[in-house]
Amino acid sequence: MAEGIEFGPQLSEIVVTADQLAIPVEAVGRKELDRVSHTAKHQGVIAIVADPRYASIEDMMHLADQRKESPLLVVLDGIQDPHNLGAVARTVNAAGAHGIVIPERRSASITPGAIRASAGALEHVLVAREPNLPRTVKYLSQLGLHMVGLDSDGDREYGDAALTGGTAIVVGSEGEGMSRQVRTACDEIVGIPMFGEIASLNASVSAALVLYETVRQRRAEPQQNDSD
Repeated sequence: MAEGIEFGPQLSEIVVTADQLAIPVEAVGRKELDRVSHTAKHQGVIAIVADPRYASIEDMMHLADQRKESPLLVVLDGIQDPHNLGAVARTVNAAGAHGIVIPERRSASITPGAIRASAGALEHVLVAREPNLPRTVKYLSQLGLHMVGLDSDGDREYGDAALTGGTAIVVGSEGEGMSRQVRTACDEIVGIPMFGEIASLNASVSAALVLYETVRQRRAEPQQNDSD
């Protein structure tokens, strides 16, 4: 914590919780906080934690099974902006999805910037790093997940896709979209209707729209069954 920082309710809670968990708290100068956190937006307090531990596809499937839910994953094909990864993680957590899949190379990973952009969600969201994303997409399909790729040239609008069963939403990179191999491995390609002058949406916004359409369809399904 920054030396001489004014203690409000949040900082007091941090100190009390750290004391209960036997976590040492050290007072340092703000320049030291800037150096360690790589940002001037640390608000006077940072936590030093172990390197992130990545999950596996099986961990995500197990989580869905534990919750008695159809698996819902987001596959990020070459997203390089850590803020986009963080924003997607925040929506994945809020929507109750079961994890994010990213490639090992040429992709944003779990970094301080991504964690900050996720508002802490990356501490709670399972993230798998896969060496061969096209092969992983095929594997998820073999596990019974419906692979839905997002692209402006989609065959139909995302709201028309059936998303109530096991689903993986595939989002391409900020500039080039999905790679050819990943696109080919998807079961269907859907688009988001655009009515203004801008041709596309930010990757994290696109993922959020389809995630919450999935939530909407899944919440509506029991009502439809009841009426039947």
